Amino acid sequence: MSKLPPPLDRLPLPIIGSPLFIISNPKLVIAQCIAGVVGAMPALNARPAAQLEDWLAEITETLAAHDKAHPDRPAAPFAINQIVHKSNDRLEHDMALCVKYKVPIIITSLGAREDINAAAHSYGGVVMHDIINNRFAHKAIEKGADGLIAVAAGAGGHAGVKSPFALIQEIRQWFDGPLALSGAIATGGAVLAAQAMGADFAYIGSAFIATEEARAQDAYKQAIVDGSSDDIVYSNLFTGVHGNYLAPSIRAAGLDPEHLPVSDPSTMNFGGDAKKAWKDIWGCGQGIGAVDKVQSAGDFVAQLRREYEAARARLLSTPVQA
Repeated sequence: MSKLPPPLDRLPLPIIGSPLFIISNPKLVIAQCIAGVVGAMPALNARPAAQLEDWLAEITETLAAHDKAHPDRPAAPFAINQIVHKSNDRLEHDMALCVKYKVPIIITSLGAREDINAAAHSYGGVVMHDIINNRFAHKAIEKGADGLIAVAAGAGGHAGVKSPFALIQEIRQWFDGPLALSGAIATGGAVLAAQAMGADFAYIGSAFIATEEARAQDAYKQAIVDGSSDDIVYSNLFTGVHGNYLAPSIRAAGLDPEHLPVSDPSTMNFGGDAKKAWKDIWGCGQGIGAVDKVQSAGDFVAQLRREYEAARARLLSTPVQA
């Protein structure tokens, strides 16, 4: 395991909730943090841009009140995701608010910039950058990121195609800092497996969509409960970047999931006020076969904790053959 910087060094569970586009909101982030895992949301989920300050104030004040009332079980830190892409015309505005509220963890995606990392470091924040291959991992660390999120095959949203084994092995050959693994993790046993292969944290997203606090349609949540890895389609049509999506939502949009056209990556647009042509296409990872009900985020984290401890006990009781 890595020597982790504060606040990553005191998590009750080695889990980071991934920022879910449109879906993550203060209610979900707060519930995740109080339950003991890093709660995260994209800055762009706050619309209009002015709403972001209200949300940051709500999160920081609520978590501070919780910590004061429960000093024996303080909340985990929270994270804000910044899309570092030229089409995000809100980046500077949103990052200035993160500095103002001293957001503990900044998660950067789709580009690495030294000035964004420096802004987070100015108040003691930690930057985790998500990558899909070893080349991008090197670039992120060279530009000042503190840690990496390895987005492997099977992850929801903008997933890569690398096996988690290959990706973690390659990164750990040269990087000993904070490392999270993303890709079809939805059980406590999978969290332990991520640690066993060299990651410090599991990065869990899709399973949190099927929670009561998540800002997702009921049909979306139920599709995750009902679905499996067979229902996941990998395509770049919807954002210009390859990602994983639920086939039922693609069919509902009048498209054939098995015959989707290829998008031109130059059409990629993450502008703060851009209208989303595919707002009803549901992002999702391959791990949803383990999700069998909609429940509160706190109950889901408690389930992960039980499964994690059971997996550890099972391994410790298994004799090693000479």
